[in-house]
Amino acid sequence: MIVGHVIVIGGGASGVILAAHLLRGTDSRLRVTIVERRSEIGRGIAYSTTEPDHILNTRAGSMSAYANDTEHFWRWLLQSGAAADIRCSDPFCFVPRRHFASYLGDLVKPWIKGTGDGRLAIVQGDCTAIRTTQGGVAVDVDGATHLGHAAVLATGHQVPGFATGSPYVDAWSTPEAAGIGLDDPVLVLGTGLSMIDTVIQLVHRGHRGKITALSRRGQLPRVHKRNTPLKIDAADMPFGTDISYVLRWFRTTAAWATERGGDWRDVVDGVRPHTAALWNSLTPGARARFLRHGRTWWEVHRHRLPPESETRIRAALSTGRLDIVAGRFLGLEQNEAGIDVAFRRRGATEVETMRVGRVVDCTGILRDPQADPDGLIGRLIADGLLRADPLNIGIEVDDHCAVIGRNGTPSTRVFAVGPVTRARYWEITAVPDIRGQCASLAGRIASQALASTAA
Repeated sequence: MIVGHVIVIGGGASGVILAAHLLRGTDSRLRVTIVERRSEIGRGIAYSTTEPDHILNTRAGSMSAYANDTEHFWRWLLQSGAAADIRCSDPFCFVPRRHFASYLGDLVKPWIKGTGDGRLAIVQGDCTAIRTTQGGVAVDVDGATHLGHAAVLATGHQVPGFATGSPYVDAWSTPEAAGIGLDDPVLVLGTGLSMIDTVIQLVHRGHRGKITALSRRGQLPRVHKRNTPLKIDAADMPFGTDISYVLRWFRTTAAWATERGGDWRDVVDGVRPHTAALWNSLTPGARARFLRHGRTWWEVHRHRLPPESETRIRAALSTGRLDIVAGRFLGLEQNEAGIDVAFRRRGATEVETMRVGRVVDCTGILRDPQADPDGLIGRLIADGLLRADPLNIGIEVDDHCAVIGRNGTPSTRVFAVGPVTRARYWEITAVPDIRGQCASLAGRIASQALASTAA
């Protein structure tokens, strides 16, 4: 049995932040291994971009990996010289994502062999299986088996895979990799933050073709402004009610805050500490109704745009480079002349068509975890180690992030953090949410592992 060794599958933001919490200030006997398929850690789909105009959607002052040291990232920006390079003069600024990727790499240097005490190992490769053993776990990575006390899934967002020759491309491909010509008309499915990134990158790379963004309601994310989150007591939250009442509560409370000189942002940000509890207080039926009717409202208000990104999008709209259409995507047909897309505008009965060169899938991060049976999560579900939640938006975990298997029993050795746990926490995509989850789980795992060592 291996004790005091935690294996983290996934070296994006969630995995790196968890590793830092496990190793920072804990007993020196604890060791961590991060398994990551990319050549560098800290560069998942959100932070692997090198596009200079792809900036964080959260202000720098909120991006620390540690909730008990909220200025950690801001100090790193100042000390590394990045803040001066990008003329970032205060913590409200929104910085290029590549800087946060560098921060994540520096975050764990104190424990990597060669730059630190050697308690953190990085294994590059694909995890293919996880098994529980007597007193531990066995993790298979490209044919090699790694033994540990516990394993943590930190696999991030599930990215759709499209076959070569498909008319669709994913939102994280560069225009060159996606085969988008400079004059190609492009259809973007979705009008959220991924669409914003796609349009900004196309414009920056000199794309000249028309860009059309299509979503059911055609709503864009709202813009960030300086604000002060409203202090909301748990007793005032609409726990256990239906989604229609929750939305009315938001609107009423936002109106109340505005009358007193505040802003709706104060309310949305004030709810943040209660989001998981609110989500878990809803019945399964209420959660399903939220996904159908309330999700768009929540996402455009909660996941907001940096002012710089809004300026670029407004410029694209005003010059006619970008067109936003509210409507329903009905399908497409690929032929030698291009891709013919059928759609119906919101409120209309007539079916329209447009011809484009590529269709970029920016429909969001909610993916059925069983949609890719060959991926790690799909295989672990098939093996019975994991269980998809009833709404098929993630995997089931308990209150302590232990994964729940096919038999309904929480594991004592396998856990999960980050976006893969959205079925339990809902809002678990931003660093301020992930760092709290990682701190709690790290404390529990470290105590369990070191207690086993003492025994």
